[in-house]
This record gives sequence, C-alpha cells and structure tokens, in this order.
Amino acid sequence: MNLQHLRMAGLTAVVVGTVLLPLAASAGPAGGPEKGGATDDAKSPLAHALARVNKPLLSAPEDAAAHCGPELVSPEGVEAQTCVLNRGSDTWARTYYRNATGQELRAVLTLLGPDGRTVETNCQVAADDQPDSCETPHENSSGRAPGAGAYSAVAEFSGAGEDSPLLLRSGSNSTEPTAR
Repeated sequence: MNLQHLRMAGLTAVVVGTVLLPLAASAGPAGGPEKGGATDDAKSPLAHALARVNKPLLSAPEDAAAHCGPELVSPEGVEAQTCVLNRGSDTWARTYYRNATGQELRAVLTLLGPDGRTVETNCQVAADDQPDSCETPHENSSGRAPGAGAYSAVAEFSGAGEDSPLLLRSGSNSTEPTAR
C-alpha cells in the first residue's frame, strides 16, 4: 500500500468516525460514567483527536446531517473532503484536509446558500501533514430550503502567497475530482 492510499485511509477513518460517533453516542446509556468506568484520561488518542477536530458534531442531535463530496488528492500532496453540515436550523460548511506539501497553504471555504447568499472563511493550513478541519460560521437556515442538500460548499487550497496557483478545489457536491 503506497503512502497516498494510507493517508486517504486515515482521512476516511476520521470522516467515518465523525458521522458514526454521534450515532453510537446516542445509543449509549444516559448520564455520566458509572463507578469503575472509563474516565476522560483513559480515552484513546483517536477519541481525543476526534474531539479536538470535530467537537461540534460530537454532541449533535439525531437531526444532524452531512452532505459530503468525494475525497480528493492533488498531485502536490493536498488531501481534502468538503461537507455541508446541518443541525436543527443551523447549516455550515466544513472541509477536512491534510497538507503533505511541506509548505504552509491558504484555503478559502465558501458556503453557498439556495438564495444566493454566501458565507466565506479564510483558513491557514499548517505544513505539518496532520489531519485537520476548517469550517464556516453557522448560517441560520430556518425559513429557507430545508436540509444540507439545498446548500453547497467549495474549498480552494493554494500557496500562502497572493499569486500562488490553485492546488486543489474540493466541493460538497462534486461529481469529478478537480485537481491541478
């Protein structure tokens, strides 16, 4: 298995964990841990990483939804998957990424609403080859088209300089990979 496949498997595990963890948590008993039970200090490193990166979804109610595009990898080593998330009347965009370029990058994440409104966030992407995420502020979507499917999101990754070329474009509803 080559390094790109291994990295993609790791990114996939984080995304799958993000979606399945709230479902598993809702199936457990209510209340705190029983005597002799596991404490926060006994959590696995993966659980701590998921809590740090995906904190808003860990306590998501059953009405939470995610609409994600495909996982993409650029020839330069940027990996990303972009999603539109919906919980109650809130909708927002999140991109999961890993930067293996060895250089700090800049990402622009845009949430596009059904009524033409946009919410944009600029993200600093560290050159540390660790999975991370970036998200837009939550948009109140009550009174608009329901669900995350009515919204879309696009994340564009480029070098940190003003004239740096686009390295990867990742969308929540992409049908084909777009990498340069």
